Amino acid sequence: MGTESIEASFLSIFALISFFIFLLISKYSDKIKNGVLLDRDFSKPQAFHDLPVTRSGGLAILFSLSIFFIIYNLLYSKILYDYIFVSFSMFLIGFLEDLRINLQPLKRLIIMILLLFTSIYILPIKIFNIDIPFLINLMASHIFSSIFVLICFLFVINGANLIDGFNGLLTINLIIINIILTYINMNSGNTEFSILLISQIIILLSFLLFNFPKAKIFLGDSGAYTLGALIGLNTIITNNLNPNISSFFFCTLLFYLFFEVFFSFFRKILQKKSPIYPDNKHLHMLSFYRISKIYGNINGNYLNSLIINLIYFILIMPGLYLSENPTLSKYWFFTLLLIYMIIYSRLYRLTKN
Repeated sequence: MGTESIEASFLSIFALISFFIFLLISKYSDKIKNGVLLDRDFSKPQAFHDLPVTRSGGLAILFSLSIFFIIYNLLYSKILYDYIFVSFSMFLIGFLEDLRINLQPLKRLIIMILLLFTSIYILPIKIFNIDIPFLINLMASHIFSSIFVLICFLFVINGANLIDGFNGLLTINLIIINIILTYINMNSGNTEFSILLISQIIILLSFLLFNFPKAKIFLGDSGAYTLGALIGLNTIITNNLNPNISSFFFCTLLFYLFFEVFFSFFRKILQKKSPIYPDNKHLHMLSFYRISKIYGNINGNYLNSLIINLIYFILIMPGLYLSENPTLSKYWFFTLLLIYMIIYSRLYRLTKN
């Protein structure tokens, strides 16, 4: 049996295992600590369930990842220390919140920074391919490189947590990103790394089966943080393995996760709000208000996710075509930021009126 057949067999088995992990977790996780993981908050704007739903998606993701790490070690005799440490540490931070062990947002951010910086500095996790000339020399410094990578992770992880809330919104977005990363790596012959990406697509699809269109399970903070960390690591490694692809393309690929946090931070400051506390003026909330006027709250929930991700997919496709041209990739990235602000401004005025 060839190597490809063995890998395909392992992935097929893993898909079944992942499905049953999500099935069991969604069914029995309400027993943990007398149902502490159940979401009973029916008053929040994005609450579309009238019965408690478990926030144990992160737990199922962690179990699935653990199984895959064992399979990967059997296939390639390698231990994925970077993925293990980053995903487990981010899961832990989010799971404390899911268990209602409430940490103030600032404390949670500080813990996240400390754990991420430790991982990035010691492992180490670096960005080798970068199209910003003045950063190239600075990235030679291990301290500066670690801080730069830390900032990238913080934007992506918090962006993932920020847009999570509508059924399928974050999950579909990450499926699109991982499929494109897999396409790039398969084309360049990085089969081993592609297997890791495909495993994450399997996990995301398994979760989506229980979350979309009607949710039987939510990601919770642990799931959003873990998936955000994984997508950040996937993108950095793909960037390093494919020096022919402009680093601005990877900025384009993550622009929605990144810019949602960046834009919201400065928007809240201008509105004299605390930038670290959530509000209901994010783009996905504004778009939901418009869609729900036409289709109602229940349908608006999943339609919002489909429409946003369809627009996202259309916008990043030209970036994939331009990916080997650093100059055009850079221009397209900034064009997307402008498009985001135009759409946001329009939605904000309509919603305000």
